[in-house]
Amino acid sequence: MTMEKGISSVEVLPSKSSQVTAVKVVVKEPETKQTQRGKRVGFVLVHAGAGYHSESKAKEYKHVCKRACQKAIEKLQAGALATDAVTAALIELEDSPFTNAGLGSNLNLLGEIECDASIMDGKSLNFGAVGALSGIKNPVSVANRLLCEGQKGKLSAGRIPPCFLVGEGAYRWAVDHGIPACPPGIMATRFSLAAFKRNKRKLELAEKVETDLIQLKKRRQSNEKGSRVLCRACGRFPVVVGKGGGEIELFSLENDSGTLDTVGAVVVDQEGNVAAAVSSGGLALKHPGRVGQAALYGCGCWAENTGAHNPYSTAVSTSGCGEHLVRTILARECSCALQTEDAHQALLETMQNKFIGSPFLANEDGVLGGVIVLRSCRCSAEPESSQEKPTLLVEFLWSHTTESMCVGYMSAQDGKAKTHISRLPPGAVAGQSVAIEGGVCRLESPESS
Repeated sequence: MTMEKGISSVEVLPSKSSQVTAVKVVVKEPETKQTQRGKRVGFVLVHAGAGYHSESKAKEYKHVCKRACQKAIEKLQAGALATDAVTAALIELEDSPFTNAGLGSNLNLLGEIECDASIMDGKSLNFGAVGALSGIKNPVSVANRLLCEGQKGKLSAGRIPPCFLVGEGAYRWAVDHGIPACPPGIMATRFSLAAFKRNKRKLELAEKVETDLIQLKKRRQSNEKGSRVLCRACGRFPVVVGKGGGEIELFSLENDSGTLDTVGAVVVDQEGNVAAAVSSGGLALKHPGRVGQAALYGCGCWAENTGAHNPYSTAVSTSGCGEHLVRTILARECSCALQTEDAHQALLETMQNKFIGSPFLANEDGVLGGVIVLRSCRCSAEPESSQEKPTLLVEFLWSHTTESMCVGYMSAQDGKAKTHISRLPPGAVAGQSVAIEGGVCRLESPESS
């Protein structure tokens, strides 16, 4: 792989209340060249979510991203399909207790785990997804199996095979197709159980102060200067009452920190085929049966090979607040935007105009999400080279409006994966600012033995 350039920039957008100065930084990485005889080429980019990644757990997040990259590359080097490689990466991410996907996912209101996952093949454009799935350790494996079964054609009596299943139906289909069930007790970890207990306590406290809120609303009109009112239920300050109505301040759940971290991956193989996948445990204390962007077409992931109307092959995987990503169809929007010449500028404008500035989210105080994208195309050898090797040019980027996003990337010709936790700069407001980073590499086809 020849690493040409690393792009690292942060665009801070004007907030809804004040003007913020834009900041842009560009850095270059040292060039490296590695060629291995007989080795297949390919590239993978993974993410462990857009949310908040504490410094204390940074090592674990980076380590799981590194392992996920290695699993995908092993598949590519063995000649596996891009969809199998991206599935291998996702299974590794789902198996980590530090991510909100598969094992250790967020628990819903009833203390149960319901997962969403989807996968898309850029070559066939087929799609497979599951929503609100319980009792299966790796939801992405069911999504991939749905995709594979769909490619076989119609079922008996001319029935159309499903591409998206939810709940009990998804579970039964998975078991019927040889995917082993997993006891519910195994899926929850001590981390997810502890978070569930904390969140349930916050919810109970919030519900107890509702009576106080009703009484306080009646007194707000007579409150000229504004005052903080102590809650009888818990002895804290759950509300702020001020002149003209005031602001209500409740106990926020842990969705504003590390638990928005849907996981995902994008892959391109030696033939230039792309694939994308995404998996999530959903929001903490979500309503049973809630399905987020990770299961929905065009919202969680997108993959599309080059064609008559697409000069580039593109693959996208999203993360963040599912409702925001669903209402903006962000994965599909990013893929379309990447067909323009400047990938970096196209992604930035999409995050600005189609996400943070989306009219569909006009009433939201903060729009939280992130994406990883790659685009690739065939190109001629470098001008100074006398050899005419077929070369795959791969541009890869990640962008987020959350406080941070953890990513990892690796080429089949690299010795090890690189990992990074991207963070908004000091002073930037999550939900109103955009960070964007990435790089470019050339994948040269291996020399014949």
